[in-house]
Amino acid sequence: MTKMQNIRDLSLAEIEAVIAGLGKEKYRARQIMKWLYQTGATSFAQMSTLARELCARLEELFIIAEPALDRIQTSADGTRKILFRLGDGLAVESVLIPGRNHWTACLSTQAGCAMGCRFCLTGQNGLKRNLLPSEITGQMTMLRRHTPEGPQIRNIVLMGMGEPLANYDHTVKAIRILTSDYGLGFSSRKITVSTCGLAPQIVRLGEDICVNLAISLNAPDDERRSNLMPVNRKYPLATLLQACRDYPMPGRRMLTFEYILMAGVNDSPEDAERVSRLLKGLHCKLNLIAFNEFPGAPFKPPSPEAVSAFQQVLLDHHYTAILRASHGRDILAACGQLSGEAVGKDTPAPT
Repeated sequence: MTKMQNIRDLSLAEIEAVIAGLGKEKYRARQIMKWLYQTGATSFAQMSTLARELCARLEELFIIAEPALDRIQTSADGTRKILFRLGDGLAVESVLIPGRNHWTACLSTQAGCAMGCRFCLTGQNGLKRNLLPSEITGQMTMLRRHTPEGPQIRNIVLMGMGEPLANYDHTVKAIRILTSDYGLGFSSRKITVSTCGLAPQIVRLGEDICVNLAISLNAPDDERRSNLMPVNRKYPLATLLQACRDYPMPGRRMLTFEYILMAGVNDSPEDAERVSRLLKGLHCKLNLIAFNEFPGAPFKPPSPEAVSAFQQVLLDHHYTAILRASHGRDILAACGQLSGEAVGKDTPAPT
């Protein structure tokens, strides 16, 4: 028996093509999108603006499915980690990060990760599979509908489990649904894609869509970066930074370079000097993050004094360098700690 397709894996244009093939008006596709992403319909029968005949036909062709919200954990600092169960039993995690009068949703794009960065727990068990568009957007729709913080989510960062640009087509389709007026209606200014440095996909992303880009840097030279991040052996710093220069950032928007500081590895003032020279001429800012420990981690976080000294060098070179507080460390919800295996105190998941 052929498995039915999830209509939430289709773009607006693809739904329009289906509707046209059924001999109906194309605007019905926009109505379906609104039902799926704005009203939260879980069946075609709920789509009261569609004729019963059309609903019945769609019911024969498609299913409507989202990830199941399995567990919610709350950190001492208010951060919420959500474990989602996918249709095949795999699990992924999202994080809700508190801000001033708003929340940021950190979404996953893969179950696991193949990039093998040594400072990241997600990649320790390798890649299980890419997420479908419905499984990426489904994290957001479930968070919006089933958590108290949902209506206050203002920003989306694709920084959860996986490398977004290694799941390129599904990630881009999901972003287009997230930003569509008929989908979730987020501004592209409020969406950030994080990458470990897949240079060709960075260039392609800049040609396809306009979102904020965050690059995981973590070392000022190829030798150390290759040791920390295997991707650097394929796309060394010169190649990566040229792709960053080619990435179009409109207006006053800046590229973001994420730099995870590890004690005795990449956290000296001399390293900060090298970073300042490396990024010279790029319209960018730096987010400095003290390494978040996890069981079996080979690194330690630097002292607060070392972090401040590193930041000061960058400030002296007129960079915007922000010390990012790590939220949710106690429930393994901080940067580099997601694994799809929940720990800590649970909040009952909604039914």
